[in-house]
Amino acid sequence: MPGRYFDQWQLGDKITHQPSRTVTETDNLMFSAMTHNMQPLHLDAEYAKASEFGQILVNSTFTFSLAVGLSIADTTVGTLVANLGFDKVVTPKPTFIGDTLTCHTEVLEKRESKSRPGQGIVVFQHTLTNQRGETALSMTRTVLLKPSPAAI
Repeated sequence: MPGRYFDQWQLGDKITHQPSRTVTETDNLMFSAMTHNMQPLHLDAEYAKASEFGQILVNSTFTFSLAVGLSIADTTVGTLVANLGFDKVVTPKPTFIGDTLTCHTEVLEKRESKSRPGQGIVVFQHTLTNQRGETALSMTRTVLLKPSPAAI
């Protein structure tokens, strides 16, 4: 399913993206290894058992990347010129192996680009919630989008 063009977004638009995604031990292990993040809280079960969490924590940069990945089919696939920035990233609740995460998006801002006529800037609020309804991650993502062919 293609994303939406700039002119197809409205301030306040909201989407709950599907599918959701259950995080596996392999996801966490491979992502941590690929990014050279050797934090024992992500990789060492015995170390993690002794922590205040009592279990392995999923690498928070994986949850960040997952939020973007879960959102793009409905937001920017085929319509994106560029991601301009990721801001206000917070992880109020930890993610654990076996958690099922769902991404929700809201349009916070929309404006025409001053430097690229016809293209526009949209600011999304992405929120990742777990199966308990807790917010695992939230962030804003600012994107530069193409106009729809009909708007040209």
